Amino acid sequence: MKIELENVRPMDIEKRSFEIITQELKESGKEIDEKLAPIIKRVIHTTADFEFADLLAFSDDVVEKTMEAIKNGAIIVTDTKMAMAGINKKVIHKYGGDVYCFISDDDVAKEAKERGVTRASVSMEKAAKMGKDVIFAIGNAPTALVRLYEMINEGKVDPKLIIGVPVGFVNVVQSKELIMDTNVPYIIAKGRKGGSTIAACICNAILYMMDETRGM
Repeated sequence: MKIELENVRPMDIEKRSFEIITQELKESGKEIDEKLAPIIKRVIHTTADFEFADLLAFSDDVVEKTMEAIKNGAIIVTDTKMAMAGINKKVIHKYGGDVYCFISDDDVAKEAKERGVTRASVSMEKAAKMGKDVIFAIGNAPTALVRLYEMINEGKVDPKLIIGVPVGFVNVVQSKELIMDTNVPYIIAKGRKGGSTIAACICNAILYMMDETRGM
């Protein structure tokens, strides 16, 4: 059997990948909002899973609201070190923001153990106490989304955006539905699918849309 490879220059691989994604979405008859397309396509690019074209849910005007928050110095807080490491910091640093993850902090671990709750829950509480505008990017822990939902209702936090894409089986679907039941801007991956890489790539998609030095 003869296998033919595409001859693509290293710097053109991402561009070619997005061309393939765009073509396959068109061939499937799936219509997506042009304002949301960069996010949806980047998630598909990260996962090679076209189901995300249907799974991703967006609150009204979420891209515009998130960009405005970043321009005003909002920070990003993740629930995993992996997500934090995967987020491109260039644009958010330009506007005075940064990316944080408190999951491994000693004080978070100590309090979580004493209270019998997850470190993800306590790390959300720590973020809420920073006194900053926060974009939460949650790719692993549904308990983080549940605690955010509780704190929103308690008036303890007012997120500029919640990216809710934890992956798994226990309370994953329910935690995402809770966030969609708030008035907070959200980007949610409905169902069980998700992950830290998706949380990071959604952040990057928005940041890349703001980066005038990028060609795509």
